[in-house]
Amino acid sequence: MNREARKQKFLGIDLYPVTCERLSAGRSDLDLLHAVVRGGARIIQLREKELPAGEFYRRALAFRKITLEAGMLLIINDHVDIALAADADGVHLGQEDLPLSAARRIAPELLIGISAHSHEQAQKAQAEGADYVNIGPIFSTRTKEGAAQFLGPEAIPEVAEGLRIPYTVMGGIDDGNLESVLRQGARRIAVVTAITRAADMAGAVATMRAKINDFSRGADVGR
Repeated sequence: MNREARKQKFLGIDLYPVTCERLSAGRSDLDLLHAVVRGGARIIQLREKELPAGEFYRRALAFRKITLEAGMLLIINDHVDIALAADADGVHLGQEDLPLSAARRIAPELLIGISAHSHEQAQKAQAEGADYVNIGPIFSTRTKEGAAQFLGPEAIPEVAEGLRIPYTVMGGIDDGNLESVLRQGARRIAVVTAITRAADMAGAVATMRAKINDFSRGADVGR
């Protein structure tokens, strides 16, 4: 797929699962991926910050094979080179990672997502050509231990104001607080431990997807 086809496919996602093997209750990233496929999600991000580059690349290749068979988008966290080498669909970059402009020069057909913690960062990412932004952290999260500030769901409309590109939200979102995020307008929900810590990971994916889509349909009817 080229970038435009990937952008169109991204518009159709609901739940955006993200890996974290150390928080997966002894299950592997591949266990998570297979569960995500069974749960029906259309995207996954491979995010393993402690892995050596060689092992990360081998894992990305395994993910690419399975996601292609499932018709899913594959996003690689941080590593533009590995995203290109594994023929992934995109790369997700934080505020301290490779600048978006540099990533776009070497990866013109990849989706590039940018983490945004404020309205200003979201607007900057959009102006520089990001394909989507991820707003967060919304709640306290175990994937960013030591982080002192959390936005809260009420900040979502403020950070997202003026965005013409899609956005995801992330950070401590689970089945119990999902509705509070949906009520603030979010429709693409990125999660880690809501799935990885679940006894039934595929069931957790399916349940959260159903809640997102049921809420979206209800909101559309109410307009």
